Amino acid sequence: MNQAILKLEPIALWKNFSNLNAVPRASKKEEQVIQFMMDYGKSLGLETIKDHIGNVIIKKPATPGMEDRITVVMQSHLDMVHQKNAAVDFDFATEGIKMVYDNDWISAEGTTLGADNGIGVATIMALLEATEIPHPAIEALFTIDEETGMTGALELKGGMLTGGIMLNLDTEDDNELTIGCAGGVDITSTGNYSQADNKHTKSFKLSVTGLSGGHSGMDIHKGLGNANKIMNRILFALAARCDISVSEIDGGGLRNAIPRESFAIISHNDVELLEEAVKEMSPAIITEHNTTDPDLTISLEEVELRKTCLDGTFQTNLLRSIYACQNGIFRMSPDVEGLVQTSNNLARVLVKDGKYQILCLTRSSVESEKDELVKTITSPFHMLGAEVSTSGTYPGWTPKPSSDIVKLMSELYKNRFNEEPHVNACHAGLECGILGQNYPEMDMISFGPNIRGAHSPDEKVQVSSVQKFWGYLLEVLENFPKK
Repeated sequence: MNQAILKLEPIALWKNFSNLNAVPRASKKEEQVIQFMMDYGKSLGLETIKDHIGNVIIKKPATPGMEDRITVVMQSHLDMVHQKNAAVDFDFATEGIKMVYDNDWISAEGTTLGADNGIGVATIMALLEATEIPHPAIEALFTIDEETGMTGALELKGGMLTGGIMLNLDTEDDNELTIGCAGGVDITSTGNYSQADNKHTKSFKLSVTGLSGGHSGMDIHKGLGNANKIMNRILFALAARCDISVSEIDGGGLRNAIPRESFAIISHNDVELLEEAVKEMSPAIITEHNTTDPDLTISLEEVELRKTCLDGTFQTNLLRSIYACQNGIFRMSPDVEGLVQTSNNLARVLVKDGKYQILCLTRSSVESEKDELVKTITSPFHMLGAEVSTSGTYPGWTPKPSSDIVKLMSELYKNRFNEEPHVNACHAGLECGILGQNYPEMDMISFGPNIRGAHSPDEKVQVSSVQKFWGYLLEVLENFPKK
């Protein structure tokens, strides 16, 4: 780790972020970070609770003179997206994140940084250990598995919290106050296929790499390239032109990350014909993505001959089904300018050894429209003969622009920075809507510092923005509403 990070202000926040980043914390594998938080809360002599699912709650009394203020729930999630560049040798299960500080930004060496939502967690930790910061009574809620199912939020029982206002520290632009978000649902299509003898004499690895990737909610409007769609486009064209046989496809990863890479094993007899076909179609694809994905690379290399491949009919039907799968924006909001209302991310395509798996994450702030897009996406895979299921559905968060906390924080922001904050809803899946099901009377708002490239190895957080966010948060707590 770059030791300069530990000297940055606020020191307690960066110290805690560094300590947190030394702990493995993949979604659904949070055992170590849960214990880390339990030990932390107890080390401060504070009431520390772990619920039945693994959420951690740490309670701290109000500072003297602040006892008449509404109890604040401060919430962030413990898990992080584990993504790395293919060429990077890194084991998330055993290694701490290798952080780099450069020119006002902190990033990681070829992996995700964990600023989403580690900066939020570290911020709350710094407040819990502080002795000279005025604040109301705090209920710090650290949820699990936000990134792959919202499990912690879904399982949190009513009655665990008494606070009247929740500050969610999980957004990524320091001039925004988020008061609503989209809901989502996972779509999984799986099945078996017949393998055929490979009649070709040479096999090749086709690679689509270097795409920017990003958050499948917050970045879906940017038109970023999807490696699964690009690979399918190339395979479809090669099958029509060269009659290739496909043996394997392995593209994408987590549902909430826009796929950056895809690899396929294909076979053909004529090396020159295949190379020429790839060479001819690549420039157009690269040019289309030059603005959003300037490092996109399409390559072909010969590998060991594969003895089997997909049955020809299944190969054709599979490529057609993936072509038909909606990806990206489905509809913009007709009511909120610039807000994506409904979208889908074709996140994962794995075809190998007679089995296939296709994963999507569909988001929408309108439940009925989300249901319609699910039907649009699942239809071609049903026609393929896949077993299609939906899971992990979670509701959106309905904005309350006239709530007291929105008014207070908007006024404080304007006075502090001499500009109006952007009060908005977002297309990402925040936990507020889910938590609100069991705490319907709790007002909620989400904010945070500038984070770029979340869910990708390009993830970085801006130091000066964290400092801006920290100072603003302290002023909000000092002026928190009375009971």
